[in-house]
Amino acid sequence: MLTKLENLEGRFLDLEQQLSARDILSDQDRYRKLTKAHADLKEVVDLFRQYKEVQAHRADSRELLADADPEIRSMAQEEIRRLEALAQDLEKQLTLLLLPGDPLDEKNIILEIRAGTGGEEAALFAADLFRLYSRYAEGRGWKIEILSASESDTGGYREIIALIEGRRAYSYLKYEAGTHRVQRVPVTESQGRIHTSAATVAIMPEAEEADVDIKPEDLRFDVYRSSGPGGQSVNTTDSAVRVTHIPSGIVVSCQDEKSQHKNKARALKVLYSRLLQAEQERLHAINAENRRLQVGSGDRSERIRTYNFPQGRVTDHRVNLTLYKLDSVLQGDIQEFIDALAAAARTEALKAQAEA
Repeated sequence: MLTKLENLEGRFLDLEQQLSARDILSDQDRYRKLTKAHADLKEVVDLFRQYKEVQAHRADSRELLADADPEIRSMAQEEIRRLEALAQDLEKQLTLLLLPGDPLDEKNIILEIRAGTGGEEAALFAADLFRLYSRYAEGRGWKIEILSASESDTGGYREIIALIEGRRAYSYLKYEAGTHRVQRVPVTESQGRIHTSAATVAIMPEAEEADVDIKPEDLRFDVYRSSGPGGQSVNTTDSAVRVTHIPSGIVVSCQDEKSQHKNKARALKVLYSRLLQAEQERLHAINAENRRLQVGSGDRSERIRTYNFPQGRVTDHRVNLTLYKLDSVLQGDIQEFIDALAAAARTEALKAQAEA
């Protein structure tokens, strides 16, 4: 591990030297690539330098064990114990950082939220979830673009699909996929009874055509007239597009734009991402045949989190984490869940590596 860390630090220093060159800004593409590579290495290099500093201090303290003064020897022993504990913690953190990363972590995401059981209440909850992820994305400075939306009669969403663009968006939100359950009194409930509703969330890495193998003959395109709520016509042209991937049977429709060309582009973007996700799930099933990650598979049928309004709590069932701050969670304050899920995934990856 130390040899690998030394090599990474050497690469980091080389990148710093290249970034300090006078003419670096003349080639913006090269500058962006170097800056990204430098940023990707910074965390592990900073931690490694801290580790080396701790080891140096521990070596200095060991020399004091030979001092004639017993008080100094006692202080040195106490300092060595502290530094050894710190070194072990840093070693653990470095080991985690050196685990092979998910190649999809850098990608933007396609977010899909669908109302599940619960009728209009489920549609309202789907809207709550979309607002939650929108606020989280805004807090990180990410960009959100709605690709397709089907609104319910009460202002919720039967389905909403959005593109979220931001640095490492997939790495942060990939564990949000699954069934989210809400327990609350619906506004339409006259007797104050608590109802349970659900919405499903899919988090897919944004895919380009090059990421998936699609033959032109595998796609069928249908165009039709867009329609709004209640059957009202959005426009008088056949601008809505439905694309079907014949081998898999996956169908994507888009009618939000007045331009047929734009609707086609949006539908294809979602289709590429669904196909890439399907391939990732297939590979995951093969690799995890005898081992299932504690944080879950990302299957929509898997209940992952419950939002209980009467008690003001949110519970993630995969890591047994309950937070009593429902209001702030619904405003996008979900970093504690994300960190806990990422830590659980790293722990499982370490176990799998040790057993391999």
